Amino acid sequence: MNNIDEFKNAKYGLMIHFGLYSLLGGIYKGQKGPTYAEWIECEKKIPYLEMNKLASIFNPIYFNADEICSFAKKCGMKYIVITTKHHEGFALFNSSVDNFNCYEYSPCKRDLIKELADSCKKYDLKLGFYYSQCIDWREKDGGGYTIDSTGSAGDSWDNNWDYPDRTTKNYERCFNKKIVPQVKELLTNYGDVFLMWFDMPLDSTPSQSKFLYQLVKNLQPNCLINSRLGNGNFDYVSLGDNEIPEFIPSKINENIDYNNIEGFKKSPYELYESACTLNHSWGYSLIDNDWKSSKEILNNRIKLEKLGINYLINIGLDYLGRIPYKASEILEEVQNFYKNYKN
Repeated sequence: MNNIDEFKNAKYGLMIHFGLYSLLGGIYKGQKGPTYAEWIECEKKIPYLEMNKLASIFNPIYFNADEICSFAKKCGMKYIVITTKHHEGFALFNSSVDNFNCYEYSPCKRDLIKELADSCKKYDLKLGFYYSQCIDWREKDGGGYTIDSTGSAGDSWDNNWDYPDRTTKNYERCFNKKIVPQVKELLTNYGDVFLMWFDMPLDSTPSQSKFLYQLVKNLQPNCLINSRLGNGNFDYVSLGDNEIPEFIPSKINENIDYNNIEGFKKSPYELYESACTLNHSWGYSLIDNDWKSSKEILNNRIKLEKLGINYLINIGLDYLGRIPYKASEILEEVQNFYKNYKN
């Protein structure tokens, strides 16, 4: 079965957000961060030297890929998507491109992506990689600086606290130096990749998006690419964050902004996916206890399944790499309810 058919049949997947932001849990120096805990570096303008300190203590001793895969399987999920590198620029894999990763920079000394890739094979789960291709706060040229405001991040999407002079910034340099070679690593070193889950195109030019699309296809022709790569280069459509539509429009306007992550776009293979949170944050948050009920998640799952839209439900691992108890409780209840519904 090819990945297009695998995607259609999957219906339900697990998304995992994990990174240095998980150590903070949405709190910095006693102050609450943004709704999206993984954006705390940007809102609180945390200097890269402080992020270095977090990286130097990052050691998720309870990260257990087998337990994660067993849990996903138990909950009826068919694929996993994990943040290999989020906006903070810290990689969860052993990268020869940049030593700001959990294998080289941290006491962790583990390639977490390799561990998860091996476990996914063992548990017969497909594995996809989230990779932030434009925003990278670690890099002076990391992108995002044409956008000046956002509700979740504060007053800027680029790292203007460490690198305030935007006139010297050039995303093309970051693209060539870090983004392209790290994407190559992900598609070369970890076996078959089900999909690449890019995010926030922002400054990506049409030629850059096309280059990444072709790069993925050259290295792994069957790997699917989501619409957040930008500029209309994609195999399937990622709807907006927590977007649960009532229907798929019979006619989709093709004259749209393809770099807007929300709403429907014409899908070349009629593949759609909605990524959603269990509370309000993607990353682990100590202060967000406003969890969605298992009944709400179940209803969303059933609704999306009837529409033919995959449901990618997110958990944020805690600072030691564990699935939060409440998240596991909700998702296990959802699966029990779902089994009864199917029977």
